[in-house]
Amino acid sequence: MSRADLAVRAPRLMWTFGLLRSELVTTFRRWRTLALLGVLAAVPILVGVAVKLETQGGSGLERGDGGGGGPAFIAEITNNGLFLVFTALAATLPFFLPMAIGVVAGDAIAGEASAGTLRYLLVAPAGRTRLLLTKYATVLTFCVVATLVVALSALTVGALLFPLGDLTTISGTQISFAEGLGRALLIALAVAASLVGIAALGLFISTMTSSGIAAMATTVGVLITVQILDQIPQLHALQPYFFSHYWLSFADLMREPVYWDDLVKNLGLQALYAAVFGSAAWARFTAKDITA
Repeated sequence: MSRADLAVRAPRLMWTFGLLRSELVTTFRRWRTLALLGVLAAVPILVGVAVKLETQGGSGLERGDGGGGGPAFIAEITNNGLFLVFTALAATLPFFLPMAIGVVAGDAIAGEASAGTLRYLLVAPAGRTRLLLTKYATVLTFCVVATLVVALSALTVGALLFPLGDLTTISGTQISFAEGLGRALLIALAVAASLVGIAALGLFISTMTSSGIAAMATTVGVLITVQILDQIPQLHALQPYFFSHYWLSFADLMREPVYWDDLVKNLGLQALYAAVFGSAAWARFTAKDITA
């Protein structure tokens, strides 16, 4: 790269990084974002306290059958608090986590348009493509942060209310607590990756309207609709293509050895949704007439 090219690109790159930093700060300072993270952090607390009270009440919880589904983890919480991490992620992934992502993604472009700030952002040298990528990067960052908030809250509550130590996988083998923590981190990252598709879909919907509330409501509505359709047996031929179909495949990371088939299918499906709806968002946004 010549010095002339570097002199042209350097200011644009610096502006792009500055825009990303500004977007992250703005997103995570909003009361709405903090409220969403607070609700997500409260879910593991409620689950942990409920399990603790149920155990103290004397009725107890039967040991899970090891079938591999997320809810089966709840029977193991009293034996090892680390299982609260897996249970909390399984409890929040079907609705709470994607709903939070849908709210942030739906507001990404439409919120700027409704506030009248979108055209001012486009005056800067980054251009529409870089602005859209910055918005998507911000939403993806929120995916990771939201997932880690659930996991860390669950780990803290699990450590306070239940014993910690070596744990038994759903295959029946024993692993160390350190390896269990590593599995928990991998599971959290797998859950965050599962939200890539809904993030791209929400961003696309956000480019279709100038109302942030309408974009958020539509994204959450699509999420609920897909979740319902994924439970109808007559649609079994279509269900493997729904973005939520393989979400609970993260439980396979608690097998020994790890069962990768559904995990890989989930990551591939999320990448496909990101490519399709990301491209659609780019095509719509770059051709859109910005009046606000």
